[in-house]
Amino acid sequence: MEILGIDIGFGFTKATSGKQSLIFKSVLGEATDIQFRDEMLAPADDGNHLQIEVDGKSYFVGELAERQSNVRFFTLDQAQFIGKFAKVFALAAAAQMVKGFVPVNLVTGLPIGSYRQYKDELAKLLVGEHKVTLVDGSGKKEEKSISINKVRVVPQPFGSLFNLMLNDLGEMGDKRLVQDKIGIIDVGFRTSDYTISDKMRYSERGSRTTDSGIARAFNVIATKLREYSGVNIELYRLYEAIDNGSIKIRGKVYDLKSLTDQVFSQLAASIANEVDRLWVDDWDIDSMVITGGGGAVLSKYLKPLLNGEIMETDPEQDMRFYNVHGYRKFGQHLWARGNTPPQTPAAPIKE
Repeated sequence: MEILGIDIGFGFTKATSGKQSLIFKSVLGEATDIQFRDEMLAPADDGNHLQIEVDGKSYFVGELAERQSNVRFFTLDQAQFIGKFAKVFALAAAAQMVKGFVPVNLVTGLPIGSYRQYKDELAKLLVGEHKVTLVDGSGKKEEKSISINKVRVVPQPFGSLFNLMLNDLGEMGDKRLVQDKIGIIDVGFRTSDYTISDKMRYSERGSRTTDSGIARAFNVIATKLREYSGVNIELYRLYEAIDNGSIKIRGKVYDLKSLTDQVFSQLAASIANEVDRLWVDDWDIDSMVITGGGGAVLSKYLKPLLNGEIMETDPEQDMRFYNVHGYRKFGQHLWARGNTPPQTPAAPIKE
């Protein structure tokens, strides 16, 4: 049995088996026939070639869709994301991490605001036998049968808490967290999730999903760029530009550093205000955790604005993986506690 954690996010899909991890942009594209497949100078990087056939349809996924597809699909609508995207992304991740016919149990998550409405639907989509075909960069096809026996859907930010509490065998690591009251601030692409774990009890009063995800800042930047250049930049094409501090549009370079600082500071202030309002009666919180891909970006802007102790996390770890590592550890806790995770000798796949 293979235990996987899969975090199907609006911005990125992340997955881990405990030994192998991968991440790709949550972008779908219609698969097209690529006439010239050879790299002109550098050797091909198959980690960026993610093509999958599911339910009779062929898709380019992630960076491949962004680069090659004439028709691309990207959404920030939760219902549409569950109905049209989640299954393909989850199977694309699982197909790269498990051998054919190996039974799979997986843990995934949903934003708190969507959890009750969509948890059963998501689990139903993923459970069962799935016939998929992977197509590599040379056009070679590999058919796989992915048998997903059990799916556990948890409120998204609890993945980060499980990651802090449990070791790789699914056993309790930091027992102090079991006795503490922990506030979790999970900043994703479309949403921010807030929740409280009070001695491992979920607090409904202290839990909420808002639209204060990093996409709000990206929208402001995209709007400014449209005013300057007349070009509509898709949000998923801004990641690298914001990291680099500039973007070239039709030969002209636009500096993004000051604009990015401004909009990220504004978003951090909005999130800090939401925390103050939501947790006004929870003045006895022992510590807070900032997590999520958006949390990684906003952390330096957000920390000075929060009233309380911020739990220090490993700076070497990618915050985008906090939830998904926690999902897998929780799966290990549920189904194979104390057993060594199976060896999957492969390097992380990253775009």
